Amino acid sequence: MRMSGLKVNIYTKGDRIPETGVRFFHSAELFHLCEATPRLRPYLVVVEDDSHVVAHMLAMLRYRASWFPPYWYMHCRVYGEGEISDEVRGARYEEELFGMMLNALMRRLPGWVLYVEVSDLSSKMFGYRQFRQQKFFPVHWMSVHNSLHSHAPEERISERMKQRIRQARERGAVTKEVETEEEFSQFMKLLKSHHWFKPKRYIPDEKLFRGMMGSQQARLFITKQKEKVIGCCACTYSGSDAYLWYSAFRRKSYVRLHPDILTVWHAITHAYEHHYDHIRFMDVGLPFRRNPYREFILSFGGKPVSTYRWFKCNIRWVNSLLSWIYKD
Repeated sequence: MRMSGLKVNIYTKGDRIPETGVRFFHSAELFHLCEATPRLRPYLVVVEDDSHVVAHMLAMLRYRASWFPPYWYMHCRVYGEGEISDEVRGARYEEELFGMMLNALMRRLPGWVLYVEVSDLSSKMFGYRQFRQQKFFPVHWMSVHNSLHSHAPEERISERMKQRIRQARERGAVTKEVETEEEFSQFMKLLKSHHWFKPKRYIPDEKLFRGMMGSQQARLFITKQKEKVIGCCACTYSGSDAYLWYSAFRRKSYVRLHPDILTVWHAITHAYEHHYDHIRFMDVGLPFRRNPYREFILSFGGKPVSTYRWFKCNIRWVNSLLSWIYKD
């Protein structure tokens, strides 16, 4: 496929991918992690000219199955619009490059992929025309991020929350990075059990998290009370920002220890101490008037931003119905 001297290639084998940028969600490192993880298949969409990579985007094809509740399907997940080379970033055809990659991806994906989901775009209206051309429909979503460059995290939380953090630590709760095999096993056990009855929430095979454990662009954290893990989260780091990707807590079983507060607080302060500009919370859900998890995340002093998350279902009549329901 060629357009104005450019060509689009899609790579599914790690030994063939070209040199790409360093943004984690579209990096060669994440490609290799996905390639080594069962039930994950990476697609690296690359726009090239005769001499170098102009733009690239990483998509992850996920195989999902469960006995209870019973289901089996595949879906494709893309975080952000990809990475554009510095030579064209900000140019007016940046969205056109994204459109080329999106079109190539939709042509390449197997027909039995149930749906495609694209989130975490740089701006709400980015790629609007290109998504519409591919029959995607937008769902209003909410994103939250904390700025770390202007004020210390302690300046953004209430005295009540500071008191809860102190009390939990005085009672023996500690948050630390996963270091041992036993800690990693407990991390995975909590993460999987926490999301057992949440079909929408996808938890990859442990090989992905094991790879993150050894990465310079990711960290796994756990909150412990003696030898019991009562909270955990997985964070990634890309450019000047940190991202809280996955999390789980035994909040109801250990109410007085506030494992949710301690775990998220550690992720925030770790990012601040390592001089990241923002920490972004990757899934605070639909913008309902009352959303307990969103309100919890906002209690750390974050900023809510209305955005779009784009979907396309490969069952045509279902996609048409959902497009009508979610028409903006």
